Amino acid sequence: QVQLVESGGGLVQAGGSLRLSCAASGLGFSSYLMAWFRQAPGKEREFVGGITWNGRSTYYAESVKGRFTISRDNAKNTVYLQMNSLKPEDTAVYYCAGRRVVGVAAIATGENNYDYWGQGTQVTVSS
Repeated sequence: QVQLVESGGGLVQAGGSLRLSCAASGLGFSSYLMAWFRQAPGKEREFVGGITWNGRSTYYAESVKGRFTISRDNAKNTVYLQMNSLKPEDTAVYYCAGRRVVGVAAIATGENNYDYWGQGTQVTVSS
């Protein structure tokens, strides 16, 4: 069965960095567009960023642009989210999600566009 497992979350001070990983199994990873979402307490889940199946294109939410970087290693079936210059407002549960694509596909920002989800990893940024 398909599994997406996030890791790397934790507690960090404002201005610090974290690197999240999402290991995928049970799917043809290189056929999947991958994305990161997050959900803060009392808020709806929001798109953070995404990466195409070949890693050549990425797209980020304005709130994280210039601070967060998504990458992937198809040989390891893993997608990463490098988070720098973290702010308290980045505190949330972070989820990775996968969407099977055929050919060229835009990076969708709506969660309904994604087929599979991880269980999430907590990121807490203290001020």
